Amino acid sequence: MNLRNLAIIAHVDHGKTTLVDQMLRQSGAVQAHQAMAERAMDSGDLERERGITILAKCTSVDWRDERFNIVDTPGHADFGGEVERILSMVDGALLLVDAAEGPMAQTKFVLTKALARGLCPIVVVNKVDKPDGRPDEVVNEVFDLFAVLDATEEQLDFPIIYASAKEGWAARGLEDPRETMEPLFEAIAARVPQPVAEKDGPFQMLATTLESDPYLGRILTGRIHSGRAKVNMTVRALSRDGTVLETGRLSKLLAFRGLKRVPVDEAEAGDIIAIAGLANATVADTLAAPEVTEPLPSREVSPPTMAVTFAVNDSPLAGRDGDKVTGRMIGDRLMREAEGNVAIRISETAAKDAYEVAGRGELQIGVLIETMRREGFEMSISRPRVIYQNDPETGQRMEPIEEVVVDVDEDYAGAVVEKIGIRRGEMTDMRPSGGGKTRVTFLVPSRGLIGYHGEFLTDTRGTGVMTRLFHGYAPYRGPIPGRREGSMIANGQGKAVAYALWNLEERGRLFIDPGEEVYEGMIIGENAKGSDLGVNPLKGKQLTNMRASGKDEAVRLTPPTKMGLEDAVSYIADDERVEVTPNHIRLRKALLDPHDRKRDQRRREAEAG
Repeated sequence: MNLRNLAIIAHVDHGKTTLVDQMLRQSGAVQAHQAMAERAMDSGDLERERGITILAKCTSVDWRDERFNIVDTPGHADFGGEVERILSMVDGALLLVDAAEGPMAQTKFVLTKALARGLCPIVVVNKVDKPDGRPDEVVNEVFDLFAVLDATEEQLDFPIIYASAKEGWAARGLEDPRETMEPLFEAIAARVPQPVAEKDGPFQMLATTLESDPYLGRILTGRIHSGRAKVNMTVRALSRDGTVLETGRLSKLLAFRGLKRVPVDEAEAGDIIAIAGLANATVADTLAAPEVTEPLPSREVSPPTMAVTFAVNDSPLAGRDGDKVTGRMIGDRLMREAEGNVAIRISETAAKDAYEVAGRGELQIGVLIETMRREGFEMSISRPRVIYQNDPETGQRMEPIEEVVVDVDEDYAGAVVEKIGIRRGEMTDMRPSGGGKTRVTFLVPSRGLIGYHGEFLTDTRGTGVMTRLFHGYAPYRGPIPGRREGSMIANGQGKAVAYALWNLEERGRLFIDPGEEVYEGMIIGENAKGSDLGVNPLKGKQLTNMRASGKDEAVRLTPPTKMGLEDAVSYIADDERVEVTPNHIRLRKALLDPHDRKRDQRRREAEAG
């Protein structure tokens, strides 16, 4: 059986995972009568809830005498580390582009990585059945993008497949019959080369993903570079510099067959497999026969651009929700995450029981916090901050810049341009994108985008779409104004009283309901004036023995603003924290005692002056 290894790459929500569903069904990998969840490859809870792919996953499809090993990759730039590793395992790629939206920021990101690896993609224009589809224009835009990214003549000569993954058909031309995915299978067999591998050489494999299994332990997935893998064979793990990390046996060998991982006794060069039996080997290590001394080359992953501090939850309500509350537990879990996720860096801070987590963006770090929260962890999270660099030649301070592409209704474009201008953004392109919408491209400092997404949705009445992509480092662009509103800070501990909250409503919006537990230093609302304000949310109505002349009015409160995890993390100021527990997200001051806060403020003012 001929092998073909390919990745499916695309912008978020252009239909990668749905396309894989159809390929599995129509190849017979999943039987017609067999139950299969929609977007079966997005198996994680968070992936299903958010509708995005977070971790790359492998599957395989048998068609005629061909076996296609398919890797479904994330489309979001925050998970770019995952994309970069996966492309080292494959020989071809399907580039999926929405027939209405055309190439987007992440399309450019994933295509850049694929072209740099020398892959010759097949372009699939998906969602052709959409009423606002413009497939011919989109093909021209894709060609222009290939040209801008310095594609070779061979890469520019890409085959085009028109498809509707949802409807289950693919065609070579817009006028061709729209029946099955057969034209796509034919294009893959014709365009994606068979893996070049030394079948008779010593066993060598580069580990590209790591996961943990309750029964098998650590499972490493990768492509066999040369030789054969056999169950119980002895292998060595070599680090990037050739150091021997460990020697062990392959206790289990798993091949991808449809949606399942099937145990096999043997696998040959070129195949993508998962192995168990090694205790220390991790991503980017080479697994090889004992006689091999040189590791396989592995690509450096782009460095993190943003950092957040994870600390022990030290609030008065700590330990009520979660069962993992100590610094050691948080540290161990973060180190485990860093093992398999090469795009994040973990380091201990000078503060007790606190760790700095550096990653590629707010979404990546938000997903990690949410995952840990669901595992029973309680933590205190700081505001994200960008990671600066110094220019080695001039010593100038450099900051990360992102390319931001927004699609907005024409009526709201002015407001978006103004707000991004305040955040030191620079507009590089503005053009109509059809349907009364305008597409605007900016280069914006990463720190200017922290907390902006919620404001962007408000300004565009929820209709705007914003995508971000790391562009590079550039000289520091100067100060950016922060949040204008102050915080309402509780001055006591207990349960919030409706009457007290009713009196506080005129000061600004509230974040809590009556009856909610509060403590000293907890942020319960926003002060419309710019300064912080200590308030008493526990104060009940004074009762007297005098009968009121009229009937007392019932207290009517405006519903409070409830923030999600990412909103809360990007909302807080530098001296504030988000308390994250399995059941609650609370905002608080880093220092709960008001006297400590005053002393800290005086110290900072003295340092600044």
